[in-house]
Amino acid sequence: MFVERLLPAAHEHLATVGDDAPVIQAAKLLGGAHINLVVVCNSEGVMVGVLSRRDVARQVSHCQGYSCTTAVSSVMTREVVACSLRDLLNDVWSIMKNRGLRHIPIVDKDSKPLGIIYARDALQALLTEVQDEQQLLRDYLMCAGFH
Repeated sequence: MFVERLLPAAHEHLATVGDDAPVIQAAKLLGGAHINLVVVCNSEGVMVGVLSRRDVARQVSHCQGYSCTTAVSSVMTREVVACSLRDLLNDVWSIMKNRGLRHIPIVDKDSKPLGIIYARDALQALLTEVQDEQQLLRDYLMCAGFH
């Protein structure tokens, strides 16, 4: 199964901000339902980093006066693991598991964000695929539909 199968759900999880946006703007996005990671983009819409709730909490804990207007570019994670629509979901899940990632951005060939895969959604899709394969195998072995 390819990542592209999860695109509708992944697109719902996508929130982006410009790299010059204040951290408070990203915090507002992270406060919304279904948003646990914000993709930071440059002026061309290319992903240059991500910002998690943990990143925002760390910055807010250091705020004094006007320092909460710090740009997201100064606190974002710059080295981002991302995937493409044509990647196999099993491979993406392995990367997420091995690196302890709960979310992974989907980007196009130009590194523009298309969505965010959540571990929960990836696992559900993989489980459904296995259950479907088991049912097909069971039907085959039982000669279901063959008289």
